[in-house]
This record gives sequence, C-alpha cells and structure tokens, in this order.
Amino acid sequence: MIPPEWIQAASRRVSPYIRRTPITYDPSLKVFLKWENQQKTGSFKLRGALNKVLSLSDRERQPGVVAASAGNHGAGVAFACRTVGIRAHIFVPKSATQVKVSTIRDLGAEVTLVEGGYTEAEQFAIQYARDSQKPYLSPYNDGQVIAGQATLAFELLEELPNEAKAWLAPVSGGGLIGGIGAGLRAFSPKVSPFPQLIGVQSEASPYMERIYYTGSQDHVVELPSLADGLAGAVEPNSITIPLVKEYVDSILLVSEEEICEAIRYAWLFYHQVIEGSAAVVLAAILSGKIRQRPALLIISGGNIDLELHRSIVENRK
Repeated sequence: MIPPEWIQAASRRVSPYIRRTPITYDPSLKVFLKWENQQKTGSFKLRGALNKVLSLSDRERQPGVVAASAGNHGAGVAFACRTVGIRAHIFVPKSATQVKVSTIRDLGAEVTLVEGGYTEAEQFAIQYARDSQKPYLSPYNDGQVIAGQATLAFELLEELPNEAKAWLAPVSGGGLIGGIGAGLRAFSPKVSPFPQLIGVQSEASPYMERIYYTGSQDHVVELPSLADGLAGAVEPNSITIPLVKEYVDSILLVSEEEICEAIRYAWLFYHQVIEGSAAVVLAAILSGKIRQRPALLIISGGNIDLELHRSIVENRK
C-alpha cells in the first residue's frame, strides 16, 4: 500500500512545478469537475512522473530514464527530466496520437515508435531498460508514481472535503484511481458517508475491469478506442491490482458512442477540450450509468488531435 507520508512528501516535491487546476460545479448534472486537462503537459500524469523523477537519487538519474507511454505519461516524464537536466527515452506505440508524440519530442525526450499497441511498447521499454541498466518509469506500477497521482486526492480534499457522494476516475493500469483511493483513505478517514470511488473504462479495452471482477485479463480482445490513453493490458502482478481491489467500489464500462458524446458535451457546455480517456467519466454521467449525486469527475487530460476533436464536435461521420 501507499503510506500517507509518501503522499505528503510527493505533494511537497511536485507543488512547485504543477498547476493547481480549477474545479467547477455543473448544477444541471449535479457534478463537480476537476479540470486536469489544464495541467501542465495537459494531463494529470505529470504529477506521478514528476514525483518519481524527483525522488530518484543523483546516481539513479545520471544515466537517464526509460518509460513506455500512450502519450501523457511520456510527456510527464519528459517534462520532469528536462526540469532536472537528465535524458529520457520514451517508447510509444505507432498508433499514439500525433499531438502526444509531438509534445514528448518538444520536451526534449528521445522517442521510439513501436509496432502494435501500448502493451508492445511497454514490453520493449522494460527490456530496453534492463539491457541498458537505466531506471524504468512505469506509468502505474510504481509506488512513487502512484503517490504522485495521489496528490490529486490531497488537493481535492482541501477543496471539497465532504461534498460528493461519488468520485469518478478513468481507469487503465490503475495508478490514478489507486492513488486517489490511497489518498482518500489516508486523509479523510472520518468522512461520513464516505464517497464511493468508481472507475470508468472503455468497452474497447476493459483490462482492469476484467481483473477487478474475474481476477484475470486473459482473453480480452482489445479494439480501437477514442480513449487511447486507457488502452493496453495491465503489467502482471502490478501493485495497482490490490490497490484497486482494496479501494475501488466498482468499475463500469462506456461505449465509443458515449465517449464521443461526452467530448462533444464538454466543448459545447463547458468550452473545454478533453480527450477520450478523460471523457469516460462524463460519459458515465450522461449515459445514466451513475445515479449518485453530487458526483466528482476527474477530467484527466486534454491531449486530443484537434482535427479529430473538430469532427466530433461538428458530429461529422
């Protein structure tokens, strides 16, 4: 599990570098929205990547670091490495959104494109890190990364100590929702009634949902998804699996059509550009899958191809 002191230390480490993102309330839907799409690098992933890099010793940092990413974690790692003046090598699937790949490169990291999806990129990165004897920075299977993501809960509990009946977060490898769960349990143990923690994932890539309910991700058939940042299998024996089982009350799935509608809704009603991976939580609300109100939605990122976003908003086929 993630000790409370790790989260407190992470908050001290990353606070000079991150943006305290806004939170707004929509009275028509009765939801609070935490806009991590406005975070530096456009995603919450910066929190965990920064905390991990800043927690490394000078000796560990010296050769540079390696990571695998669908885009947002890679940008966070690249930002963190530029901040401390070390090299970053990021393995990214060739199918990754171009805007995310460009952001990683613009932040100074070396990028290797890998055939296949996120799972293949992760396998290549782990092997390369072993061969080159460089630290591998997992986007989720790392206690310091999770502690960095938990700073989001730390922040929210200062802003909304007892307002929402349910907290909704996107789920992929479980680093975000595991960190939020750890933060909630550590810093609001006397809150009553305790908010439900609900994960949301795309029907197209339901790996963690399958692990949560069946204990296995075998036989999941992954399909293309607007929620590209949530794609890919979970690393075997990831530390996030027991965290998710311990802290999360349920995980539900949304369709591509529901994700598309949520992206459109965020622009039309909030004037916010959000990516598919962030839109899943709003999709769960708009589709009626979540009844608890008020609810808190973690809008995790905004790195979407602008032409794709335009076509969705204009409802072009």
